[in-house]
Amino acid sequence: MSFSIRVNDRVADIGRDAWDACAAPTGDPFVSYDFLDACEASGSAVPREGWAGRHLSLEDEDGRVIGVMPLWLKGHSQGEYVFDHSWADAYERAGGRYYPKLLGAVPFTPAAGPRFLVHPDADAATVREALIQGAMTLTQRLGASSLHVNFPDRADWDAMGEAGLLKRQDIQYIWRNGGYESFDAFLSALSSSRRKTVKRERREAQAGLDIRVLTGAEITEAHWDAFFEFYQDTGSRKWGRPYLTRDFFSRIGATMAERIALVMAFRDGVAIAGALNFIGRDALYGRQWGALDEVPFLHFELCYYQAIEFAIARGLSRVEAGAQGDHKIARGYLPSPV
Repeated sequence: MSFSIRVNDRVADIGRDAWDACAAPTGDPFVSYDFLDACEASGSAVPREGWAGRHLSLEDEDGRVIGVMPLWLKGHSQGEYVFDHSWADAYERAGGRYYPKLLGAVPFTPAAGPRFLVHPDADAATVREALIQGAMTLTQRLGASSLHVNFPDRADWDAMGEAGLLKRQDIQYIWRNGGYESFDAFLSALSSSRRKTVKRERREAQAGLDIRVLTGAEITEAHWDAFFEFYQDTGSRKWGRPYLTRDFFSRIGATMAERIALVMAFRDGVAIAGALNFIGRDALYGRQWGALDEVPFLHFELCYYQAIEFAIARGLSRVEAGAQGDHKIARGYLPSPV
């Protein structure tokens, strides 16, 4: 069977139907057309921000798209959550030019998942190999210093190793559902001291607040207005500038609200904090969070404990809380290799 590979500046050039025919079977919300298109159409991941789309689409001899790969020509390493700045410095000191580099990833999203997306009617190994070779060839053609693929799943990670790419592991913190029927059942699996700590933290965080988990049509533009204010506050303190625009949140709210769990804390009817989660086929993914008021343990309540409660209620197998923070261990999130 013969293939042809196209390089596309935007996922919109491939189209929702063709993209999601390959992405939807994975159940991963971040590689969906709606999420990636929101990144681009909102002005969050665009060339002027250092994210130039070079997405691959693999077509069979009948012109049908049987594989796609989100791929970017990057002029910096911001928004990746893989910190290769020391590599860049060493490369430049040796006389090389590290940027641009080619990056296979989901912008601003340190969640492991598929990076080579395969149509269910196609042979996965063949398509994956063709996309890897296509990305390597494009790296040379564009004069990029290197090809990077961040947070791949195990199958993609193994395939890239077989193709000769260097493999690197890190850890993230994941809560795993032990078949718990309730949050109390989860607490019963903890040591007595940890159980007391969690109960105390939740009690203090919830005092005087109304905490709600919003999904689907429950999420309004007013909620997004409030959450964007929280997000900007957190982003300006942690990174200097938030990556996502206000329009990004409207777009995901319009196209994928059923895959979103927005945890909001209200005091006297006014939103003061929030945490954004995405719902996968078998996992809840914690992403952004922010607060305008300093409330003890509110971060733990909105980002960790409410996420666990939601996952138990939905029968999800895990909650992925991202990288960084040994404090997560005491709250049920254990380090796992990615």
